[in-house]
Amino acid sequence: MPKPYPKEFRDDVVRVARNREPGQQLKRIAADFGISESCLANWIKRADAEDGIDPGVVNEHAADNAELRKRIRLLEQENEVLRRAAAYLSQANLPKMIYPLVRELAADGIPVAVTCRVLKIARQPYYRWLADPVTPAELAQAYRSNALFDAHRDDPEFGYRFLADEAADAGQPMASRTAWRICSTNKWWSSFGKRRGTKIRRSGPPVHNDLVARKFTAVAPNLLWLSDITEHHTGEGTLYLCAIKDVFSNRIVGYSIDSRMKARLAVDALGSAVARRGAVGDQVAGCVVHSDRGSQFRSRKFLRALGNHAMVGSMGRVGACGDNAAMESFFALLQKNVLDRRSWATREELRIAIVTWIERTYHRRRRQARLGKLTPVEYETIMTTPALRAA
Repeated sequence: MPKPYPKEFRDDVVRVARNREPGQQLKRIAADFGISESCLANWIKRADAEDGIDPGVVNEHAADNAELRKRIRLLEQENEVLRRAAAYLSQANLPKMIYPLVRELAADGIPVAVTCRVLKIARQPYYRWLADPVTPAELAQAYRSNALFDAHRDDPEFGYRFLADEAADAGQPMASRTAWRICSTNKWWSSFGKRRGTKIRRSGPPVHNDLVARKFTAVAPNLLWLSDITEHHTGEGTLYLCAIKDVFSNRIVGYSIDSRMKARLAVDALGSAVARRGAVGDQVAGCVVHSDRGSQFRSRKFLRALGNHAMVGSMGRVGACGDNAAMESFFALLQKNVLDRRSWATREELRIAIVTWIERTYHRRRRQARLGKLTPVEYETIMTTPALRAA
């Protein structure tokens, strides 16, 4: 029994089916993606039920769905509070006062009660601060900060002690320790007091040796896979694609598309490739996965995924595009045939275009000279059995 298709692949096929042109049949779309029409119909029916499009499901479980949506909205609000709080408190130049964050979240539609409950603060002190947000102590510190800044701007070589003297002459006396605290918080250092950093960021060390050495050939499937990440701008922001190619047939055996370039992007692409190649002999153990030295491929999550599937990692050198040239050539085709053809308003629009071109055009219509004028799907269909017997 073949392994189920990855969820990301099923979602992409459903997106293409829902956005098909008028008159285009599901049978044609199913053939382009290498699945049956009944399988595609089942996927669409399941997606409609999950999205609440099916009216029978809505009428039967309206109360339960409403309660679930309410709970989901509450969880989303709590997650947003935690995310914004982590970003706010990590900024070194801002005072660690949480009430302004509560006010910002309230302006964005998150109730004060939810924010205070997640951050474990009382609401009554917040409302007192909201009525009078600037205390006399904070106002005095603001005047002192302005005096110190004016003195620092006039004489950048002065240290905090000299700046305190200048501020006192301007009518804002303070202790030297107070002047040091304000200057340190705002990083108003003397031009002679601290050495400026000259550290140059370098790519991290390789976690694998280069086992390919620019020899992009394989005598059977699942012996050598290549992987890399590309990005393209849309009206909603950047969209990232991590693809994995089998050198034997040049077929894209797995990919993942997301709005963020995290380690999870590479891990999901590898999981998609392993799931989809399970139908071809179910032999991925020992397969070499070659990539560049990107942080996503050096992450612990990706290394753990390689170990779970008994696969072998390989990495090229820094700044050497030729060490992964076969994968770069695929991205060049994608850039010319899809990404640069026009501007893309949304990430969803570009995602549909990418997966349609990979599954319909590149896999099943684009013939390649290295494959004897065959498409990747045709080449695998003809050559897989002899290759496995020879092995």
